Amino acid sequence: MWRHIVANFLTVLIVLLVAAAGAVTWAQRQYGGPGPLTASVCLRVAPGDSFRKVSDALAAQGAISSGYIFRTGADLAGKAGSLKFGSYLIAPGSSMQEIVATVTTGGPSTCGSEINFRIGVNVTDVILRELDPATARYVERVKFDPAATAAPAEYLDAAGKPDVRLRVTLAEGATVWQVIEALKRADFLTGEVKELPAEGSLAPDSYEVTRGSARTALLAEMMRRQDAVLAEAWAARAEGLPYANPAEALVMASIVEKETGVPDERRQVASVFINRLEQGIRLQTDPTVIYGVTDGKGALGRGLRQSELQRQTPYNTYLIDGLPPTPIANPGRASIEAALNPADTNFIFFVADGTGGHAFAATLAEHNRNVERWRAIEAARPPAGN
Repeated sequence: MWRHIVANFLTVLIVLLVAAAGAVTWAQRQYGGPGPLTASVCLRVAPGDSFRKVSDALAAQGAISSGYIFRTGADLAGKAGSLKFGSYLIAPGSSMQEIVATVTTGGPSTCGSEINFRIGVNVTDVILRELDPATARYVERVKFDPAATAAPAEYLDAAGKPDVRLRVTLAEGATVWQVIEALKRADFLTGEVKELPAEGSLAPDSYEVTRGSARTALLAEMMRRQDAVLAEAWAARAEGLPYANPAEALVMASIVEKETGVPDERRQVASVFINRLEQGIRLQTDPTVIYGVTDGKGALGRGLRQSELQRQTPYNTYLIDGLPPTPIANPGRASIEAALNPADTNFIFFVADGTGGHAFAATLAEHNRNVERWRAIEAARPPAGN
């Protein structure tokens, strides 16, 4: 009889162990296998949230099949106490294991709201946008000029959330003075800038920052990136260029940046000025004259006067030989590369062609014909305001 009882007990025990092993295997597959999510969702983890609250939110969004397995897996992996606040884009089919790794690794938010402080040549604006998880595209919600408009309530609400992403974007062609003046209005940055960086030394790019970051730290990163871009382009430069050093190439790049907004023209524009340098012809470029008039403090906002074209400044390339003493703006990578790898042309002139680009010429006669065409285009245009 006892043998029968023991045999039954062992049988039941074996069945239970097999069932438990099966349950563990099933749970492991549930934890590590593809999840039930069929479309991306944005998961927001607020400061102080618990794993239970996160698992409930994920279950409600259809991202996980079991909150218990999710929490147990995180606990067994030693990550239950490592939850990081932020907004996270959860991709379709993400496993519980992958989601746990995402919400415990942290880093910049990958969805939710983003504030982009954009510094341009003519205007600085702030854009509040939000990622649509379904399309993985940002949807603009608010846009305003911080110099002219009070911040809207929707912006202030979003800006006060700890998981909002903050970005500063610098456009090509802005001057250092414009950058510093704009950064003064970035309310999520701190500290004063007591000394202006050298003109041209800031890399046009997009910079992700955190609330309370120092303005000087951001400027240092801008300078670091510009140094890296210039060094890379200088190392890959064409042979025989008329530059004594990378600083002179940066000056040329800034002129190219201000002379054309057409990407495909940059190397041709660079070739014109390089040909002029090599032939001892003055550069005669209006943007340098404008810089001498404004000291880089904003756009001129009108055409140059004859008196300004005749004014002696270190930047008046109608009167000085060679390059001006410094860059006249912060050039982007493409203009730096164009200055160091110009097109192989014999052009020494160019003029607007009415399309937004330019007509290039190798002789004065050809250039004069291009000028006449441009004047005819201008004369045919309706007066401003009509």
